[in-house]
Amino acid sequence: MPVLPESDITPANKKAPKGGLLSHVRELFRLRVDKSTARVGLVAFCFTCLFGTIGGRLVYLAMTSEPTNSVRFSAASEISAARPDIVDRNGEVLATDVKTMSVFAEPRNIIDKDEAVELLTAVLPDLNARELRDKLGTKKGFVWIKREITPKQQAEVHRLGIPGVGFLPENKRVYPNGNAAAHVLGFANIDNVGIAGMEKYIDSQGLQDLNGAGFNIASTDLKPVQLSLDLRAQHALRDELEKGMAKFKAKAVAGAILDVNTGEIIALVSLPDFDPNNPVDALEKDRINRMNVGVFEMGSTFKALTTAMALDSGKFTINSSLDARSGLRYGKFTIGDYHATHRVLTVPEVFIHSSNIGTARMALGIGVEGHKAFLRKMGQLTRLRTELPESAEPLVPSRWGELNTVTIAYGHGMAVAPLQAAMAVGALVNGGALITPTFLKRDEAAAHQDAVQVIKPETSEAMRYVMRLNATNPAGSASSIAVAGYFVGGKTGTAEKVVRGRYSKDKNLTTFTAVLPADKPKYIFLTIMDEPRAVEGTYGFSTAGWNAGPVTGNVIERLAPLLGVVPRFEPPQQPFPLMSRLNAWGIR
Repeated sequence: MPVLPESDITPANKKAPKGGLLSHVRELFRLRVDKSTARVGLVAFCFTCLFGTIGGRLVYLAMTSEPTNSVRFSAASEISAARPDIVDRNGEVLATDVKTMSVFAEPRNIIDKDEAVELLTAVLPDLNARELRDKLGTKKGFVWIKREITPKQQAEVHRLGIPGVGFLPENKRVYPNGNAAAHVLGFANIDNVGIAGMEKYIDSQGLQDLNGAGFNIASTDLKPVQLSLDLRAQHALRDELEKGMAKFKAKAVAGAILDVNTGEIIALVSLPDFDPNNPVDALEKDRINRMNVGVFEMGSTFKALTTAMALDSGKFTINSSLDARSGLRYGKFTIGDYHATHRVLTVPEVFIHSSNIGTARMALGIGVEGHKAFLRKMGQLTRLRTELPESAEPLVPSRWGELNTVTIAYGHGMAVAPLQAAMAVGALVNGGALITPTFLKRDEAAAHQDAVQVIKPETSEAMRYVMRLNATNPAGSASSIAVAGYFVGGKTGTAEKVVRGRYSKDKNLTTFTAVLPADKPKYIFLTIMDEPRAVEGTYGFSTAGWNAGPVTGNVIERLAPLLGVVPRFEPPQQPFPLMSRLNAWGIR
């Protein structure tokens, strides 16, 4: 048994005769614990220094170089911005995102750059070897090799096993219906950024701001954008216009269907068009959206506006007479009629016979300032603004005198976008409310919140009446769209094209505007044809009644049932009650 040294025996020990050994043992362990505490502290200090050194090194590396994973994630966040689906009014998909792979490289991690170039160009032969070598020769941490590769190409690149070469998932915009609605949808570029059409509109509504703020959202997180278009109507309209373009050997054609009560554009086609899946074709100059971007002299379809202006002013009534017995002399110009009647005409007869003389006399009766004010009120003197970023400013005379009023009255001397003219005709027949067209689905109540009453309801009824007469009267220019079972009205328009500053006698732009049904309008159908030719069965004529009219009739016959317009083989009872007194007039 060990004996404690005298120096280690405390006074307490001396006073404790019993249990002294146990106390000594406890004291011994207490001393060892004191010693171990110092050792643990030393070890903790060493570990703190070690981890501090490691942490400092990591911070240093983060500040002086960009880690590979960070580069990958930042690149993925930048180029994988998702877009919402675009659907038609019935929920059919018009545009959506699909996942695709792209090849990237980290030049600093590629050991043999020449070998990498040789191997990659063998698998991806469309790569430029010199440009690729320049990319891999940089000191950048990240470069693209090829965007949007196929699964087969991905497998082949993967098998090469090149260190520093990898793949990143991207969102690729696809348009499953090809050319359908191309000018409305527009397209997105390789970075999934909207470049034109509704794609660009979506970005302008805040999508790019979200992506720029670092919100890496998925397409499933975004509510689909629902358009006013009906995909079925879009396909059918395009098909009929394509047939008409081929039959009449036209340079281009375009058409639209507009809901006059909501302003919704149900279908819009401009041919030639393009496939938004291959948007490079959209850059060709003949692929413009002629309904929204092109501006044209609308010919005699503008006579509807002049007639409505005259009736709404109170200076003319539906029973007023206008002298068309001879040409209207103005300075060195003489205004004549294409199909001259050489007699006094009532207002409906001026419309039916498309008399330039009678229409010009109505405009002169209103005066230059009154004419300008009416066209401004009808939205014809300013640029039409819709959701589409692409639009055109009307071409208006810089100095507007009486001669300008005379020619503009019957559709020459001022050029507007066809959709702009359709908007105005919609107001003429829907009761007088001017509703800005929209490519987004909306109801009638929402449309009328911002609508402007531009003519009186009785004037609107008179316009429906004369447009219906123009389709049923044998002398009417719209008789080619008298589709059985449908109460249709309309107006033709033929304008000589301006070629090198002069009106051409053999190149026309023909238009046709139809309203369906004429007693309670729901839709406006507009067709334009650029340089149609006289063909077999047109007897040498290339005016609107021989081409744009029949094409519009085919469109109505095919699309009216699809749009829910029920055929009526018995005419409605008193469709125009205010106009019933006209039965006493002999409309010839």
